[in-house]
Formats: sequence, C-alpha cells, structure tokens
Amino acid sequence: MGDTSFQWLRTGDEAFSALIAAIEGARSCVCLETYIYADGNPGGPVRDALIRVARRGVSVRVLIDGLGSSSLDEGFFDPLRLAGGEVRVFNPLTLRRLPVRSHRKLLVIDQTLAITGGFNVAPEYLGDGIRSGWRDIGIRLTGPVVETLVDTFEAMWDRADQRPPRFPRLRRRNPGDFSPGSSEGIRVLPSGPGRGRNAFLAEFLECLEEARDVRIAVAYFLPGLALRAALRRVAARGGRVRILVPGKSDVSISLRAGRFLYGRMLRSGVEIREYAPQVLHAKLYRVDDSVFVGSSNLDTRSLHINHELMVRIQHPEAASDAAAWFDAAESMAVPVDPTTWARSRSWWERIRERWSFLVLSRIDPYVTRWLAEDPR
Repeated sequence: MGDTSFQWLRTGDEAFSALIAAIEGARSCVCLETYIYADGNPGGPVRDALIRVARRGVSVRVLIDGLGSSSLDEGFFDPLRLAGGEVRVFNPLTLRRLPVRSHRKLLVIDQTLAITGGFNVAPEYLGDGIRSGWRDIGIRLTGPVVETLVDTFEAMWDRADQRPPRFPRLRRRNPGDFSPGSSEGIRVLPSGPGRGRNAFLAEFLECLEEARDVRIAVAYFLPGLALRAALRRVAARGGRVRILVPGKSDVSISLRAGRFLYGRMLRSGVEIREYAPQVLHAKLYRVDDSVFVGSSNLDTRSLHINHELMVRIQHPEAASDAAAWFDAAESMAVPVDPTTWARSRSWWERIRERWSFLVLSRIDPYVTRWLAEDPR
C-alpha cells in the first residue's frame, strides 16, 4: 500500500491510548470530531492533552455534536479556549436543528495521521469489550489518505457554523460534499442527508453483488429493503452471511426493531448471533477482500439522515485482521436458532418488535423531515 499504513484499534483502551499519544505528538495542528464527548475519563485526559499542545502553539480544533454531547457542561472546554483552541458545536439544540446530527468520529494530526472508527469520547468505551466497556473497533491511518480525511473535517467544520438548509431530506445530495476519495487501496466514504447516492451504501451494495463471504458487526441493525434483499441473495447463491449484533443495547428500541427482521433473514440462510459479554457498538463490514469501518450503522438514520464517515480498505492483511476480530467476537455471541426463533418470544414481545420497527423505519424519518421543513 505504498506510504499508506494502518493499525487496528481493537479495544477502547487501545483506542484512547493511541488518540492521546497522537495528540501529544502533534507539531502543527489537531482536528478532533466526535458525536459524544463526555466528562470524566477519557474525556478529561483527552482535553488535558489538547490543552498542552495548544499551549505550545499547535492549532487545535474540536467539533462535537449538539445532541450527542448535550450532557457536557458549557464551561468544559473553556480551559482549551483560553489556551488558544477552538471548539464548535454541530447543530446546537433547537427544534429546527434537532433532526440531523453529525455521528462522525475522527482525529487528524498534522495532516499525516488519522484515527477513525466507532469510539466516542466517553467512559463506557474504556475497557476491552469483554470484561468491561463496550466492544468497538477503530483504525489508525497514516499516509496520503489522511489528506482526504482532512478535507472531510474542514467541510464539517464549516458546516457547523451554517444555518441548516430547509428540506434537507428532499434536497439532492451535492456530489462534491459527499463524494469518495481514494488513496492506494483506501477509500474515504463520507455521507450526509438528502436524496441521491450514499457513497458507503452504494459501494457496500456493489460488493454484495458477487460476495461469497460477508461478515457484519453492527450496533444498530435496521437495513432497508435493498440491503436486506442483497444479503439474502448472497446466502441464496451459496455464499455465507454472518451478522453479529448486540445481545444488549443502550437503545432497546433499536434492538427490538432489528429483531423484527430476524425471521426472514434466518429463513434465507443468513446467520445471526447476538454478542453477549458487553454492549456491541462496532461498525465493521467485511465483504471478501474489502473492509468497511467507521461510524455508520445499517439503519435509516445512519444511511439517510445523519452525517457519517466510513473508510473502505482493499488489502489482504486488512481483510484477514478484520476476519480475526470478527471471529473472536462471534465466539462470545449467542447464535439465533432459525428453528426456534419464531416461537421463542411472547406475542407481546413480537408486538413490541413490530412497533419498534415501524417507529424507527417509518415514523422517525417522517418526523425528521417534518421538523426539518418547519420554518420556525
């Protein structure tokens, strides 16, 4: 892969150690973007590292989401601002700005090193994902691909100060805003609200057309009709599709909505397992020799409403590493038995699953559009 290199961050402990070390080593600029930034550990140590580098003249910019980081005290970043750093909030909370969020996670250092994945800066991600902490995965990248990631940060940084457009889901996506960028086998796939092509979804569906080995680890599993059909077709032609989802979740309605889809998927030959030790928060998709990793779940909000960031890597070592991570996590998951699933839940639980599915796949997008169209 030439000058481009990658390193997997398989636990929260690994991810935050790498993140703080990268910040401490910055010489000219630090760009940090996250959906959730919370006080405590690791939020406090990360802020302290940002303050230290800002005091020695490094340009520091932090972008957090207004909803995801709403629990953060208003003065939390004041010491960083006093040290010369800048902090912006994407879509501060108002009724008009509520629907569309920035769910991205990205750190860029000196335009030469980047870290992305599913980890938010919050206490629940600390640990190994087995004995403690949520199970997630990230990746550290160096080389030319980082320049593209810098561009995506700059676009979001500028967008955070702009008034959100009316009718965002009715407007066609601007290809210049969300077009993929590539470098030596790595493609950067940003996405955002609007009609038209979602770069990650389009490439993922394209990979599935001739796929033989599909492994999906995802926190929120609520794929649309086209993606569900594509996964079933892989299984129907003899390929293997393995889906790893949470057995317990921080968003119980999402868990129930995903379970509503199990029946037909299982009957099609798709394998489903629920991760048992901790909450599974990863977004890792391996299709043969391609690996997708980043912030996007397989649900309506990630694929059609929020701003997300995914990276696609086409490299044998990356595919092998992703398979090993998946297999290790899968070994600690509970298989969903296709022969007993239909009768394993009460009628009341099945009603709750159907209702959860309708809320997240139909009502939530409708309300999102209505709020975004409200001129107040």
